[in-house]
Amino acid sequence: MAETCDEWAAAGRLNLWGEVPRIDELYQQKAATLSPERQAWERTLQENLGNAFYLPIHKREFVKGASTAWDFVPDDPTLARVLIIGDSISRAYTLPVRRALAGKANVHRAPENCGPTATGLKKLDVWIGSGKWDVIYFNFGIHDRATPVADYEQRLNQIIVRLRQTGASIIWASTTPIPSVPAKEQDPAAIVERNAIAARLAQKHGLIVDDLFTFITPHLAATQLPNDVHFNARGYELLATRVAASISAGLRPSPERPRRSSSAGRSFRPRTSPAKRARIPPPVPLTLLVRWRFRPPPRLPSRILRPRTPC
Repeated sequence: MAETCDEWAAAGRLNLWGEVPRIDELYQQKAATLSPERQAWERTLQENLGNAFYLPIHKREFVKGASTAWDFVPDDPTLARVLIIGDSISRAYTLPVRRALAGKANVHRAPENCGPTATGLKKLDVWIGSGKWDVIYFNFGIHDRATPVADYEQRLNQIIVRLRQTGASIIWASTTPIPSVPAKEQDPAAIVERNAIAARLAQKHGLIVDDLFTFITPHLAATQLPNDVHFNARGYELLATRVAASISAGLRPSPERPRRSSSAGRSFRPRTSPAKRARIPPPVPLTLLVRWRFRPPPRLPSRILRPRTPC
């Protein structure tokens, strides 16, 4: 659908209304057919993704019907709710993490590239929303590489305090390494320094730590793009596997969440081992009990009356 729109726009072909179709036009038409909940999510994305880069990408993928990190996630009430907060690195591994945890958790993502800690402080309440979260997996670092370390520590501490108020299990993901590119203000030492600050705060607040920096470092030569902070498909596959495992380990049973059961409608049977069931005598018929109560018991064969030899 999006490809057709591009072709018609490039060729100047007109639609039924005598106009050259645009992605925005197709996006609005498709969004109008959604449920109220999905329409509300699309409005949230429109308000937060930004018109410069991510929102046009989302609209194009939405029109094509392709899955993205910002898909609407209809919650299964029997599963935990997980929120991922982070930059473009986390955006790239959100979808494979969602697939990896299918049937285990409802994996949501904050409705934007979350950028630096300064943006986090402003937008955190929007990202958290009003729902209850079981796990929040988050990172700030690459976009804070030029942030003064004192400001980074203060802001990150405030973010952690706010996240802990949700009652969720909080997992801090260390920032992945960056190559040295002075023209892009990319200094590897800046990430190491901020990871150390974050690790100290995580220990202070009792957070779970997923050390992605150490995990991916041995694979950088094969997975990180040249002079870039981003990764190739193999790199994001490795990160997604690691992140999914960390989130899965952070899940804990919730007494408020109904349990999923595959035995609905079946009669209950006590779990007794075969050996123990063999030692349980069969129940005595009620008619025999009545006869024993009001009449002398019948004469039983001597084979039955013979005492058993002790074991």
